[in-house]
Amino acid sequence: MLRLVVRRLLQLIPTLLGLSVLLFLWLNRLPGGPASAILGERATEADVARINRTLGLDQPVYVQYGRFLKRLFNLDLGTSVQTGQPVWDEFVLRFPATVELSIAAMIIATVVGIPLGYLAARKRGGWIDVASVSGSLVGICIPVFFLALLLKGVFAVELGIFPSFGRQSTGLDATDVTGFAVLDGLLTGEFDASWDAIMHLVLPAVALASIPLAVIVRMTRASVLEVLGEDYVRTAESKGLERRVVRGRHILRNAMLPVVTAVGLLTGSLLSGAVLTESVFSFGGIGSFIRTAIEARDYPVLVGFILFIAMVYVLINLLVDLLYSVIDPRVRVH
Repeated sequence: MLRLVVRRLLQLIPTLLGLSVLLFLWLNRLPGGPASAILGERATEADVARINRTLGLDQPVYVQYGRFLKRLFNLDLGTSVQTGQPVWDEFVLRFPATVELSIAAMIIATVVGIPLGYLAARKRGGWIDVASVSGSLVGICIPVFFLALLLKGVFAVELGIFPSFGRQSTGLDATDVTGFAVLDGLLTGEFDASWDAIMHLVLPAVALASIPLAVIVRMTRASVLEVLGEDYVRTAESKGLERRVVRGRHILRNAMLPVVTAVGLLTGSLLSGAVLTESVFSFGGIGSFIRTAIEARDYPVLVGFILFIAMVYVLINLLVDLLYSVIDPRVRVH
């Protein structure tokens, strides 16, 4: 297992270096250069020259790239144009909210999607199968922002069941320990704060989980149908093994490999695709911060966001590889 982890980590180095080259080239190909992008359209030539000297953009390209890499290794992503604070500090401040929302959405998608996909495969052609397939098509077709607005309008505004914005109620005296509102309430014993945070999570998490849920249902259904036709399943059933053993050891375990891949990729997409959902519910995570960064042409924030998402995908792919080796021991052999 350790050898597998080391090998995967070494394979990630060229990927991250390639990404750093692309980001560096993108920054240096901005219209008018990074200085004009920072100063705006009305910047004078003298101002642009001053910024270029300050940022070292008048140096040779290889020197600029070396400095760029050095800053990345030191987690120095520059200063946000919007807030005037270091980009890394802004990400650390907003990171827990997006992660908490993404985890909640993925829990909903997997807890509902995998059993539903399995039942649809076992009851192929029945009403459960038809309903799950039809529902997954609807889930994929409905835009996330439209579903978020619909849920907010019905369950928050009209019915008043759930809060309509934010991570916690205004005026709630909750202790901040880790930045994760639900976890902080559990750690400090402030269970009312945890419950309040969960209530604020429900609507945005359901909206964000709609597409992953649809994908997981269809992926699980297709994978289980494929496994059901394998010889080892028929052999296990003909030997008289308990239905619980056949389902858990022979069907679900072998059907989970493609589903694990899908869950890993979808988790990364949730972190990068929470922009609209967080904006609708004013959730205060990275997503809403990126939306304002795009409007303000806050390029240091955008570069940090791209690197952040790349690292998330890299770590998730590593985790998926490790789960592969747990589910299927043959992966460790290869």
